[in-house]
Amino acid sequence: MKFELKYGCNPNQKPAWIEIEGDLPITVLNGRPGYINLLDALNGYQLVRELDEATGLPAAASFKHVSPAGAAVGLSLSDTLKKTYFIGNSELSPLACAYVRARGADRMSSFGDFISLSRVCDLSCAKAINREVSDGVIAPGFESDALELLSKKRGGNYTVISIDPEYRPDSIERRQIYGITFVQGRNEQKLDATMLSNIVTEKKTLPESAVRDLIIASITLKYTQSNSVCYAKDGQTIGVGAGQQSRIHCTRLAGQKSDLWHLRQHPKVLALPFVDKLGRPDRDNCIDLFLSENDSSDVLDEGRWQRFFTERPSPFTPSEKREWLDQYSDVALASDAFFPFGDNVERAFKSGVKYIAQPGGSIRDDDVIDACNRHDITMAFTGIRLFHH
Repeated sequence: MKFELKYGCNPNQKPAWIEIEGDLPITVLNGRPGYINLLDALNGYQLVRELDEATGLPAAASFKHVSPAGAAVGLSLSDTLKKTYFIGNSELSPLACAYVRARGADRMSSFGDFISLSRVCDLSCAKAINREVSDGVIAPGFESDALELLSKKRGGNYTVISIDPEYRPDSIERRQIYGITFVQGRNEQKLDATMLSNIVTEKKTLPESAVRDLIIASITLKYTQSNSVCYAKDGQTIGVGAGQQSRIHCTRLAGQKSDLWHLRQHPKVLALPFVDKLGRPDRDNCIDLFLSENDSSDVLDEGRWQRFFTERPSPFTPSEKREWLDQYSDVALASDAFFPFGDNVERAFKSGVKYIAQPGGSIRDDDVIDACNRHDITMAFTGIRLFHH
């Protein structure tokens, strides 16, 4: 079966389509997906399906350019997180909680994303989706009122895709680059608590919450463009560093995103006096500037701050930020390949990491273990590499 697309990765790449022997496992219920939309949708759906299977909780992912900006399971949100994610006092279903968490992990990167859900989309989740800027959503089904609401989004052009939850692809996958076909077995490695049994550090403590978060981080990496590192906490990713050529750059990038996630919950950020009609994307951009390393000067320049705020807020100083971040701990980190140097652990520790899962196998494993021991970090060698391209 063949399904025509608008174009390929770019508008000049025509024609474009997807095809399969037999029936397609997806049905487009509304809108018209593009090439990258479907790459995001199908990678994202695999991720959330595995999260759901591993945790028994509904899962959601926010995908952008074939890597997740965020992924989460359906744990309830604290009042602080509701404020941080602009939810207010809304009542949320477990699936909606998963989506709001996934979207809130890195709101800047999630702007214009494609959403993946592990379970049938209910009205609560559809309402949460309807408030945000995104290209579309894929799920194993949609309740009638949820589909009706989403079909009106973006002037009726919002992409809504249903996927057969019973579909299982062939164990061999193929792709073509420059006229040459690459063939490999699908990565069907199961990621669960058993991969964390080889703890190599002095500290052996690994609470159930850390096990859950390390599984979430690892499954997320399985569908993230490599090299990649993922920070997770409280049932969701809080920083994904994707597609970097060096491991330390992955760790730094993901760590910076993790720090921003924590800083967004600071009372000074939650109390920013935004003008009433400032939309969510503008608020996200404003908060990002306010939390930038240049001590808020960009957003607080004379004449500029008046566009965003009813009154000029006081700057958020580096010392205030560091004091806030230092109170956080219990962050989990997973890496898709081994840490070649202990500098990755040193950087992770600055972002509150207390639990690490990585394949191991570096000639400097002892150096990495020593760094963990200095900071009282529990680290497991999984023996599983998770490269994805």
